[in-house]
Amino acid sequence: MSGSDAKALARSLLDLCRMRKLMIATAESCTGGLVAAALTEIPGSSDVIDRSFVTYSNDAKRSLLGVKATTLANFGAVSKETAQAMAIGALERAKVDLAVSITGIAGPGGATPGKPVGLVHFAAAARDGRLIHRECRFGAIGRSTVRQRSVIEALRMLMELARGPKPLPRVRQTSATRPRAVKARAPRRPTAPRRRPART
Repeated sequence: MSGSDAKALARSLLDLCRMRKLMIATAESCTGGLVAAALTEIPGSSDVIDRSFVTYSNDAKRSLLGVKATTLANFGAVSKETAQAMAIGALERAKVDLAVSITGIAGPGGATPGKPVGLVHFAAAARDGRLIHRECRFGAIGRSTVRQRSVIEALRMLMELARGPKPLPRVRQTSATRPRAVKARAPRRPTAPRRRPART
């Protein structure tokens, strides 16, 4: 997708959030603030965008977003667990309605066993408790392209949360599942004890 696609998606997201009175924060590592830049490029974005955390180093992730040192040590900076901790940290510290995080390996270096160039983890969190994660393996398509595609994915995830929770599927009631109407019975009146005829 091109830059014009990102701009159209960013504009749609801002319009939706403005209509629903939602505020957004971003927490970015490998994209270095590109998501926030795509959103704030559009005039009037201050109605929706609160702040952006650019947490490139592990120290920044810990100090600015509250990512635990044990999370980084056990799972690494590029992981589902770190992405989720970043999104939750941004949500809590900015006190916004929606937050998105990105952490990945844009390349050309930085790959490790099991974590190739082009691997990016995303997480998006909502104030109502929804938390979604996505893992993308873009491949070695070039640093700039990995970052551009990451921006698109982050905007899509924010749009998904901004639309609100999906309604529960309606269950078609059958005769077996349909509740039966119970007719209320009037309480029985207490009957007076029968009197035996007096013997003469």
